Amino acid sequence: MTRGDQPVRYIDRTRQYYRALGYATDYVWARHDEVPFARLAKPILAARIALITTASPADFKGTKQVWSGPVSPPPQSLFTANLAWDKESTHTDDRESFLPIEAASELAAEGMFAGLAARFHGVPTEYSQRKTTVVDAPQVLERLRDDGADAAILCPL
Repeated sequence: MTRGDQPVRYIDRTRQYYRALGYATDYVWARHDEVPFARLAKPILAARIALITTASPADFKGTKQVWSGPVSPPPQSLFTANLAWDKESTHTDDRESFLPIEAASELAAEGMFAGLAARFHGVPTEYSQRKTTVVDAPQVLERLRDDGADAAILCPL
């Protein structure tokens, strides 16, 4: 296998990057020793699914917070410029590629699951495990329960 065929070792690359920036200690990766996931209480065919994205609303004003939007009509676009992605190799003009409302609706119509929740939810991309766990996750869970969602599909950008 040539060097170009080798997988990118993301953790090693990140560690080298931070060391090159002069950080004295290596980056500490988030861990979750206890994962609060549960089996569905009903068959997936009977489940109402919610979609969760890491994109911000189209009218993003700079404050990262949990937000929600209607599935119908789906948003034409969302704000993604504040997120880290390879802006030279790709784009985020196709909202369906990171918030697949139409594709999920088609799957529901085909009977793959009962349907989509009326709202999708946005969770800001933060580098704080504490904020994600203590602030954002409980807000999203409350919204999912309010919407009667049985499960959620995470659609990160």
